[in-house]
Amino acid sequence: MTDQEIRAAVDADVPVVEAVIDAAFRPYIARIGLVPAPMEADHAANVAAGRVFVTGEPVTGLVVLEEHADHLYLDAIAVRPDAHGQGVGRRLLHFVDARARELRLPEVRLLTNALMWENQKIYPKYGYEVVERRMDGPYDRIHYRKRLA
Repeated sequence: MTDQEIRAAVDADVPVVEAVIDAAFRPYIARIGLVPAPMEADHAANVAAGRVFVTGEPVTGLVVLEEHADHLYLDAIAVRPDAHGQGVGRRLLHFVDARARELRLPEVRLLTNALMWENQKIYPKYGYEVVERRMDGPYDRIHYRKRLA
């Protein structure tokens, strides 16, 4: 695999999936006062279900996707902090769009914690629009969608 390729994660990737998600989300714990939901996900189950796609050798970023009848849900996107600014996130977001089109799904949905304000600057640049902001349990979340042509 080249550094640019994106592939389905395999069981052997579970430790690195956990490490990338931990590195990407740990800095937010102090800000939001909670452990971000992606850090508590069952990564082994997500990998086994074919929901995780990774990029880089070694892995620098990943997405967790969930197929629904009317949309593709971007459950998590994570880039190792030492790989920020290298286009990893951009490549992953383009992959998500391509995957949704491949599955013939008309839109991609995602959510982010309202206190992860960096994301609120990033997602609109990639065509995402805010659908709503609401409390989901202890999490103050902003829900987005991107309609695909």
